[in-house]
Amino acid sequence: MSIIGVGLLGGSIGLAVKASAMGCRVVGYGHRATTMAKALEVGAIDEAAASIGEAVQGADLVVLCTPVGLFEQNLKDIAALLERGAIVTDVGSTKRSVVRLAQTLLPQHVRFVGSHPMAGSEKRGVEFARTDLFQGARCITTPTDQTDPAALESVEKFWQTLGMRVTRLSPEDHDRLICDVSHLPHAVAAALVAMQDDAALPLAGKGFLDAARIAGGDGGLWRDIFLDNRDHLRASASRLRQTLDELLGLLEPGREEALRTWLDDAATRRERLVQQKLRELNPD
Repeated sequence: MSIIGVGLLGGSIGLAVKASAMGCRVVGYGHRATTMAKALEVGAIDEAAASIGEAVQGADLVVLCTPVGLFEQNLKDIAALLERGAIVTDVGSTKRSVVRLAQTLLPQHVRFVGSHPMAGSEKRGVEFARTDLFQGARCITTPTDQTDPAALESVEKFWQTLGMRVTRLSPEDHDRLICDVSHLPHAVAAALVAMQDDAALPLAGKGFLDAARIAGGDGGLWRDIFLDNRDHLRASASRLRQTLDELLGLLEPGREEALRTWLDDAATRRERLVQQKLRELNPD
């Protein structure tokens, strides 16, 4: 198999594949020689290809782990070099444009299945890759009426072998729902940091750092995600603004009990989510 983009996610895929019973050779490609040297050093890949074309030659499975903004060029670079029957998937945080580009640019003898493993961190680089990054996490696949059923099954089995639970969504539903629970939270974390008075930041405690943790992500990567999903992000941000307006109303005199109920309801909803995630991670 081939991994294009051997950073945190790509490196973790390589480590997990090599720790599994798949028994396949992992070839990686990235633009930076230092990254590829590190990927070899930590054991994320078996071989570092000199070019993206060399990386995919002979591969039965290609996983694109580069930012969404590079996806089109990646597909153009590999389209003519892929083996007949090869499967291409990805780890991108948006899906409508990714699936559309794959259907347009890949030849008919190559099968594409959109994937989004909901795992990762604000850390960057293959040095932070982990064999267990995907254990118990959810992977969303985004088939369309053009998706080959056998390829879809193969890709879903691949993620399941890495320890993930698989959910299917349409590309449109994926981008809408993931915006609320992934893209908007990142935007809010960034805004929370950006709005601070310089005098306040030294006073921040662990709560602030927890709330702002994901603001430490790569700006270029998240810029591309925000722009690619801008329609849903605008809608999500508008709903958040309405919720903040509701909070402002609850701060008016005489609304103390309503404010407490609002806060308790949020705490209860979060606790239900935490318990659900714990059950998913520990089903026994």
